[in-house]
Amino acid sequence: MIVVSDTSPLNYLLLVGAIDVLPKLFRQVFAPPEVIQELQHPRTPEPVRRWAESPPEWLHISTPSANAPLAAGLDPGEAQAIALAIELRAAAVLIDEKKGRRIAKSHGLATFGTITVLELAAEQQLLDLKTSFDMLERTTFQITRALLEAALERDTARKRD
Repeated sequence: MIVVSDTSPLNYLLLVGAIDVLPKLFRQVFAPPEVIQELQHPRTPEPVRRWAESPPEWLHISTPSANAPLAAGLDPGEAQAIALAIELRAAAVLIDEKKGRRIAKSHGLATFGTITVLELAAEQQLLDLKTSFDMLERTTFQITRALLEAALERDTARKRD
């Protein structure tokens, strides 16, 4: 499965120590150059900036041949990620922002957010979901406690089965 990532999932997976689940979950992981630039922003946490300066070989940096006019209000990383996913016929876009997810879906793309990626990794026994969520709550990631609890309940039910 080919996926294209926006900035947010890479940032938060790095911050919770789960970035290495991506190549284990997906056959190929792409990101456009604008996403890498956003990860190097001065306000980005130091470990994320360092990682983005020299991304791992499994992350394919690719520029979309055309930035499709998607919608006003998308940041450049989101716009490039969606355009690249369309061009590559990717199975999904890794994206957290609601507007970006809505636009990606309107173009026929599946979307996975950071929480979904962590859940998929937990299903594959690549990480402990509760530990990852505890770490995620110590970042600037915004999500309701109810959504985290629902994901933890699904994880617990899966482990029972």
